[in-house]
Amino acid sequence: MSLPGDVDVIVVGAGAAGVAAGRALARAGVRFVVLEARSRIGGRAWTRASTSDGFSPYGLDLGCGWLHSADQNPWVGIAGSLGLTVDKTTPPWQREMPESGFPVEAQRGFRNAQNSFYERMEVEAGKAGDRPAVELLEPGNPWNPLIDAISTYVNGVELDRLSVRDYDNYHDTMINYRVVEGYGTLIARSGAALPIITDCPVQTIDHSGTRIEVTSAKGRISARAVIVTVPTNLLARDVIRFMPDLPQKREVAAVLPLGLDDKLFLRVEKAEQLPQNSRQFGALDRRATGAYHFRPFNLPVIEGYFGGQCARDLEKEGLDGFAAFAREELVRMLGSQWRDRFTAIAVSTWGLEPYSLGSYSHALPGHWDKRAVLAQPVDDRLFFAGEATSLHSFSTAHGAHESGERAAAEAMQALSISAADRNR
Repeated sequence: MSLPGDVDVIVVGAGAAGVAAGRALARAGVRFVVLEARSRIGGRAWTRASTSDGFSPYGLDLGCGWLHSADQNPWVGIAGSLGLTVDKTTPPWQREMPESGFPVEAQRGFRNAQNSFYERMEVEAGKAGDRPAVELLEPGNPWNPLIDAISTYVNGVELDRLSVRDYDNYHDTMINYRVVEGYGTLIARSGAALPIITDCPVQTIDHSGTRIEVTSAKGRISARAVIVTVPTNLLARDVIRFMPDLPQKREVAAVLPLGLDDKLFLRVEKAEQLPQNSRQFGALDRRATGAYHFRPFNLPVIEGYFGGQCARDLEKEGLDGFAAFAREELVRMLGSQWRDRFTAIAVSTWGLEPYSLGSYSHALPGHWDKRAVLAQPVDDRLFFAGEATSLHSFSTAHGAHESGERAAAEAMQALSISAADRNR
């Protein structure tokens, strides 16, 4: 698709938020285009095509993989409408796993410590002010390192950089599904019919004139309104330059940074000897450890999760570094006979990916109220979406979806596009 000369709305970014905004604009009959810097649709949702691995139809999600709050998640219905398969198997973290090598009594002790920590967080969130979540750990509790490690998987960051009140604002129904073909596949297919121009990074957004002028790698285009869905790390670093400048947006984005979570997929020989759909931690007594999901979908693979500083350190070493780290942890858990049974298939390095520079957002302590500020339009012509602008579903693809629909509605209202226009 070639770049049009002018449209009513430009959407910057074809991740979950940009696709949702585009679908809403398309339903209303609005003239729009989506400009995507990558060569693919999906943003931080990215499924590795698994046909070469012999896993078809299963997809390996290097980005988001779980349909969180699935009973309220709009992507569940979209998956059904596209003929994709939703798997409702209970995730391993929501059940006891006697087969995991983590003694059941120890699992219960950990869960009690973790639940007590979350209860203290909830009480603290009801008070005025804010503080780092790390301050609510029970001094000397032996489960503190693992609680902190789990924060790196859930939030992408350690507890010393996590706002108590922001974390408490997250809404979770505790129902989690997966898309067999991949979450990234779902979002890419949902945007396939939209006017999306890929390999088209936006460089400047000039909103000084009557129309907004956007400069991209493929030329200039003007619009009446622009919906910006790029991650906060890009906004904070002025990867896209606004003219006039938007210093408040840049400052707010900086205190809503993306944490880091990476995934490693290992093919496993004699995988049938491992418990299906179970999870083990590489270590129970330190923060820098991986979480390993054995045989998801009964595939002969291990899906490894690495977060926070641990992931950041491993990214410096690439696939080989992740694989070596995981192999040592797995051999320590399973025995030396497993050392040569693992083959690295793929790894994500979201912190090095130039159009994300991280995985998903968290609020720094003291800045729990900034998501609403980031979401506020500018002059009723610039609108902002993305998971970081969601008040209660941040860090998720469904939060991004809801924000995209919200920004599209704001843009149409500002442009006086009514419901009647949908029948034009």
